[in-house]
Amino acid sequence: MRFYFVLFFLVCGLALAAPAQERPYFVTYDHHLEEPGNLEIATASTVRVPREGQPAYVAPWVEIEYGVMTRWTIELYLEGISTRNDSTIWTGWRFENRFRPLRREHWINPILYFEYESINEASGIQKEVVGNAEISNESNADLRREHAHEIEAKLILSSTVRDWNISENFIVEKNLSEDEGFEFGYAFGVYRPLASLASGRNCRFCRENFSAGAEVYGGLGSTNGFGFKDTAHYFAPVLAWQVSENSTLRFSPAIGLTDVSARALMRFGYSYEIRGFGDRVARLFGASR
Repeated sequence: MRFYFVLFFLVCGLALAAPAQERPYFVTYDHHLEEPGNLEIATASTVRVPREGQPAYVAPWVEIEYGVMTRWTIELYLEGISTRNDSTIWTGWRFENRFRPLRREHWINPILYFEYESINEASGIQKEVVGNAEISNESNADLRREHAHEIEAKLILSSTVRDWNISENFIVEKNLSEDEGFEFGYAFGVYRPLASLASGRNCRFCRENFSAGAEVYGGLGSTNGFGFKDTAHYFAPVLAWQVSENSTLRFSPAIGLTDVSARALMRFGYSYEIRGFGDRVARLFGASR
């Protein structure tokens, strides 16, 4: 019941409603892509606060995002996991593409998302939540032997309403290594900057440097059984602080809403953007010829 209550609360909150600097979401995507030629390097971690029968872990990952074109952004993820009373292992990599089919800003802005994942079953960053939740007691040594090649697609719908961003994501994932059918999930988020207008002061703690909101995300079963049965769902306040023109800190404590969810997921992230990276590389190679 908590899940349905939180979802109802978020939808009603939209009735109250300029995108901020860096999206504070950890799971939900909006329609903002990386500027062409800019490179963003980010590091983040998911810390699982477990229920009984679930191990606690820290799952760090690195993101390397590059703006190829105005309407095309690519991203590489490198991830690992450190599980309490177990071990620390490498869990794999992911390659993501986001395309914006419409050139101009619209009331609803669609983004097409495609990702290839080469990971093992120990993966725990939970960058998305899909399918049915399973509680595993296997060790990292056993889980790393179960390798998965997966493809994932998302339909991202994102709008700007006054100072609010409103984003809805529908997720479809297919494990190419197992005959599990297609798995489904969703993510829904809202956020806004704490101040619409700049204060005119050069300060790091001014309200316009902070963005806050919330997201809710979870699994929707699979083609073997679509719905909410045995699925994990989370409600997560989100906060982003633009420390400088190039760097942002993010934090999100996610609360598990079902018995098969973790008790909580604590997420932390830091990103640094290198503007004009593509032009610098082009000039460097041009000068070396």
